[in-house]
Amino acid sequence: MEAVKATDGFSRAEIRRILKIQERSLLSWERLGLFESRGRIGFADLSALRTIKRLRDSRIPAQRIKASLQALRKRTGVRRPLNDLRLTPQGRRITVQTSGAFMEAETGQFLLPFNNPGPSRVTTLEPRAQSTTARVDEAENWFQRGLEIEERGGSAAEAQEAYEKTLELNPQAAGAWVNLGTLFYRAGRLEEAERHYRRAIGIAPDYALAHFNIGNVYEELERLPQALEAYQAALRIEPGYADAHYNLALVYERSGELMRAAKHWRAYLKLDPASPWAGIARQQLSTLLQVTPGGRGGRRPRRRS
Repeated sequence: MEAVKATDGFSRAEIRRILKIQERSLLSWERLGLFESRGRIGFADLSALRTIKRLRDSRIPAQRIKASLQALRKRTGVRRPLNDLRLTPQGRRITVQTSGAFMEAETGQFLLPFNNPGPSRVTTLEPRAQSTTARVDEAENWFQRGLEIEERGGSAAEAQEAYEKTLELNPQAAGAWVNLGTLFYRAGRLEEAERHYRRAIGIAPDYALAHFNIGNVYEELERLPQALEAYQAALRIEPGYADAHYNLALVYERSGELMRAAKHWRAYLKLDPASPWAGIARQQLSTLLQVTPGGRGGRRPRRRS
């Protein structure tokens, strides 16, 4: 059988086999305008579809992907962000590397500040010494290396080394503090995870992911009032943070505050109705609607970054 030439592209069946997806996923992405089918699918479109799948595998809602692409086109002038920009999931956000930092695609918020972002300081636009610039650039390279190690399923020790090197070169790299904290969290080293998340919050107080992650730590330690405070802080920064609603609902259930739990289950389902976790949310909400005000819902898996 003759091999398919590069110029011939791929059929939809071939794309489904390559990406291990079903036809309904392609149809859904087409309806949302994430992907436009024009007969056979070329390599550029395959690359875009890989990015969409990676974002969806990270449980980022398709509607958020659409909103992020629209925002990027408006903000950057790039017509094909899926092809021309490197989009990376970070928690429930989509980030894009730009000008030496990581920016949230939808809002334009910088998530990895390399400079001290005090509101009264406008000195970040002033020329810096070459040695400082080189250190920042090298720190960014190490951070990117850490992300790539995690994306390909490399060892936690390799990723840890990359993030620690990032922080050695640039202690203000809030994203590295968060990612390093998450490595400790996964290893069950909760006190170290908390310390790293706190450092990130000290550098970037409006870093919603850091607040959310430290909430996970507090919940693990049964420090429920502090967990509630952390998740609420994440929602004040990012009201559409679906995972924060999910975890708040669980903590309120455990605290016996069923009406508040139901409120956050509803908010989660409105934001993320098609995720694998939505079934749990619907079940919990249904249970809450059947019990007395003094009743308690059952324990369910907590959402993590």
